[in-house]
Amino acid sequence: MLDYMFTHLLSVLIFLPVAGAVLLLFIRDAATARRLALIFSIAELALCVPLLVNFDTTTAAMQFVDGANDSLPWIKAWDIYYKIGVDGISVLFVVLTALLTVISIMVSWTAIQDRVREFMVAMLFLEAAMIGVFTALDLFLFYIFWEAMLIPMYLLIGIWGGPNRLYAAIKFFLYTLVGSVLMLIAIIAVYFAAGHTFDVLAIMNHRFSHTFQMWVFAAFFAAFAVKVPMFPVHTWLPDAHVEAPTAGSIILAGILIKMGAYGFLRFSLPFFPDAALSWTPAIMVLSVIAIIYGAYMAFAQTDFKKLIAYSSVSHMGFVTLGIFALNLQGMEGGILQMLNHGVSTGALFLAVGVIYERTHTRLIADYGGIAARVPVYATFLLVITLSSIGLPGTNGFIGEFTILLGAFLHYKPYAVIASLGIILGAGYMLWLYQRVAFGKITNPHNEHLADMNMREVAAALPLVALVFIIGLYPNAAFGVMHVSVANLIQHVNAKVQAVPEMTQMLSTVIGK
Repeated sequence: MLDYMFTHLLSVLIFLPVAGAVLLLFIRDAATARRLALIFSIAELALCVPLLVNFDTTTAAMQFVDGANDSLPWIKAWDIYYKIGVDGISVLFVVLTALLTVISIMVSWTAIQDRVREFMVAMLFLEAAMIGVFTALDLFLFYIFWEAMLIPMYLLIGIWGGPNRLYAAIKFFLYTLVGSVLMLIAIIAVYFAAGHTFDVLAIMNHRFSHTFQMWVFAAFFAAFAVKVPMFPVHTWLPDAHVEAPTAGSIILAGILIKMGAYGFLRFSLPFFPDAALSWTPAIMVLSVIAIIYGAYMAFAQTDFKKLIAYSSVSHMGFVTLGIFALNLQGMEGGILQMLNHGVSTGALFLAVGVIYERTHTRLIADYGGIAARVPVYATFLLVITLSSIGLPGTNGFIGEFTILLGAFLHYKPYAVIASLGIILGAGYMLWLYQRVAFGKITNPHNEHLADMNMREVAAALPLVALVFIIGLYPNAAFGVMHVSVANLIQHVNAKVQAVPEMTQMLSTVIGK
């Protein structure tokens, strides 16, 4: 049994949450549903330990591959196969998904009182779909998982969200759906152009014409840019965050918006390197706009959640800036910042959920002076605030530094402007903390706040630990991704079409 689980470890990671969700359908008691969901999510996280321990960091090849083309045909007539695997990039996000799912279920323990069973079913189905996205090595299979995760997230926002939940859920669904339809058309085009195959590894080795790349890259870009979200298709994110329950916000910020950036890394760059190179100047401009715009919008917010949502727009601008710097420093920094944002912003939404359960308000003006009443909470919020602004010694510093280093090598003006985003980020986050934690207590209700309980502390501790582990020993993440990232850059370099100006541009951008 154990040998089978290890051989098909990724399949177990995908279908174990599904099994848990199906089991929960037969459970009527809310308390039992909570416990079973937590048990399945912890088991999922535990299975990530052998995944990491046995992962070979010296190779860029896909590992733990399950479903070879000759053994697991799904729709054989169309050359669609169940094929999954991980490399040094995707394995990190599989682990992060499992961790944040456990934390999301823990913080929902008392926050969700209605339709508890259904909520937990949605959470487990969402976890399965997200892991499927990060592991799929068949383009059609990837699209199925990509679309599948929309359904539980739509339900999380639309059923268990705030007063305007239906508006936010529909907006989230429509924005994502439009991008997904364009990506589906592009996937079909790639299938025919690549010789009637959906195999991701085979498509990577196929050379497409420059014109074809430009059009299909644009279609993929539409889907991934919405998911990131990049400026100017970001407006769904603040609405979704404000209305989503705490668990929904944690998963949305921690995992879902990373899938757009992951799509750039897994598909856009290796499939269409010429187009990526041509699009790079525009993407760099949009990234810098997102960094500055998101920061300025954060300053203007009065809602705790909405401020963090706009900070995500700014932080993800750094991610795309690093990825499309198209060099090792920038790309590794972008991937690390994806992980950092999942940890830090996930923790910030956890902090919002903790205090919201006690005050039933998200207005920053309704807080103030609470550090004296809830010192454990204030300490937790301080650590995560410092992580978010990139204080040296925390995870945020390493990610932003390597991104700016990569961008500065070949895009100095963009790097200089982006660095202003760090200053602005420190401004609005410290301003937020000062207004929430310090000063006089003006709201009488805050005089009697209860501090974080053991369950909430247990949910927060792994995130606090990762802040300092990554901040003090970043090679824990860099060591896993390095070979895969270096191979991706070499692959992009080798696949550039033999067009003189393109070759010259690539050598300038990537450098030696």
